[in-house]
Amino acid sequence: MKISLNWLKEYLPIDESPKEIGDILTMTGLEVETIESFESIKGGLEGLIVGEVLTCVKHPNADKLKIANVNLGGSDRVQIICGAPNIDAGQKVIVAPVGTRVHPTITEPFKINKARIRGEFSEGMICSEAEISLGNDHNGIIVLDASAVPGTSVKNYYELETDQIFEIGLTPNRNDATSHIGTARDLKAILKREITWPEVTNFSVDNTEGKILVEVKDLIGCPRYSGINIKNVKVDESPQWLKNKLMAIGLNPVNNVVDITNFVLHETGQPLHAFDAAKIKGNKILVQTLKKGTIFKTLDEVDRKLDTNDLMICDGEDNGMCIAGVYGGVDSGISTDSNDLFLESAYFSPDYVRKTAQAHGLKTDASFRFERGTDPNLTVYALKRAALLIKEIAGGEIASEIIDIYPTPVENFKIDILFNHVDRLIGKSIPKERIFEILKLLDIEVLQQNTEGFSVSVPPYRADVTREADIIEEILRIYGFNNIELPENVGASSLAEFPQIDTDKFRLKVSNYLVSIDFYEVWNNSLTKPEYLSILGNDSSSKVEILNKLSEDLGAMRQSLLFSGLENISYNTNRKQEDLKLFEKDKLLIDGGH
Repeated sequence: MKISLNWLKEYLPIDESPKEIGDILTMTGLEVETIESFESIKGGLEGLIVGEVLTCVKHPNADKLKIANVNLGGSDRVQIICGAPNIDAGQKVIVAPVGTRVHPTITEPFKINKARIRGEFSEGMICSEAEISLGNDHNGIIVLDASAVPGTSVKNYYELETDQIFEIGLTPNRNDATSHIGTARDLKAILKREITWPEVTNFSVDNTEGKILVEVKDLIGCPRYSGINIKNVKVDESPQWLKNKLMAIGLNPVNNVVDITNFVLHETGQPLHAFDAAKIKGNKILVQTLKKGTIFKTLDEVDRKLDTNDLMICDGEDNGMCIAGVYGGVDSGISTDSNDLFLESAYFSPDYVRKTAQAHGLKTDASFRFERGTDPNLTVYALKRAALLIKEIAGGEIASEIIDIYPTPVENFKIDILFNHVDRLIGKSIPKERIFEILKLLDIEVLQQNTEGFSVSVPPYRADVTREADIIEEILRIYGFNNIELPENVGASSLAEFPQIDTDKFRLKVSNYLVSIDFYEVWNNSLTKPEYLSILGNDSSSKVEILNKLSEDLGAMRQSLLFSGLENISYNTNRKQEDLKLFEKDKLLIDGGH
């Protein structure tokens, strides 16, 4: 998961360096794997400066070339040969001086050198859009506004955005941290600063012309469904700031409506989906399952055969429009021809979404969050946030009251904790005041307390915090693992009573011997095909199959090195590599006597 530092700063005051923020996140359990720089324009316009064309005359030895005398600021003048048809004296232009490395839109970067062109010297290049990744136009040079000052950096002229991007190796249990605000919550708890949520209090309904109704027929698969109608929207290209936000975290902009739904998803963690209202037959939405074997064409134009457990968003005539929480349909999506839309914000059952996504081999940003568990109390806020952005960027009118079907609200988790259990599991007695401060910073409410312990109320967005041990883990990760002191004296005399078998030394000796006689060591995945277990004939009690498997080929823990070794041989021999000397070792299998 990618998180933008600039984006984080919009919700939380941060003045620490990217490395310090990365260390803090890693300490709280959000392991930062890499920190990378992002530039909204390839090459960052580095080295390019504003120039003024003082004179522009025809090249004496070429019909289509001109000689320009260019002011680069102060008394700095250079001669540049240019073939652009639109160059003229008096223009403010973008100049790549000698030594500058330019980054074209399509071709590889190259360095500007002093050159002689048809007998005349050229000391630089006057740039087009395509030559510096500002666009695709290469038929003419860029002409800047007359107010541009010669000698100034083009990087500053365009107010180029640079950013630091954190690549977080998110563990499956941290459903609360799948967004920028979710990540900011952990920083808030460590830095003790307040999060500022985007304002939605100015949300209001313009009219009630929208006539789309909603009926949820499967309340187990969809405990909460919220939506709103928006009319007279102009679907177009997104503004640059929105495109920059998405590109920084690796997303490609599509159009202003789709980009807004993606923006709110990565901002709050709540997936949204926009339907073209004109394509919703019967002006009604049904949340239900369809008959087994029903064919549904998704946005990637693949026909998918539905199962009875696949929750669907359908129109009033029972036609599927979207696989709920997973993937939209090709016939109901937003296009440049769309004028009215229906915006969906729902809480779908993690079990439903997980099974459906796995069955169809679909992994999307939405399913990634739904199958871990989103916040059921966030649907209306995210809806208002997206609707206001659509009004601001794409125009339109909010044409209905918010539809919110939520018959059985998801309640907070109530958990009892004993102080002596906290001390025992952490290995240190933390002051009670500090414990309660940490829980408050994590939005966990302390309901009551006594000398022996206390009880808390955990909001539903923390679906991974349901037991006493989970609360203690939350206290420890914010208090800091590094703040738990090691004992000064470690008693190890009792360890001498146990004989030690150094299997590592044995394995190393065997490996060294095999390598010395030209064997190659191979490392295979510990997961394998479930059918291999049946071939071995082992008892079913010894089989370990994966419930949430990534694929059928990685569906069970292997119990033998045999099959992966045979796969290695097959792979190589199929590629004409037949002289094979391979070996593999597995610690668990060796220690188990295999």
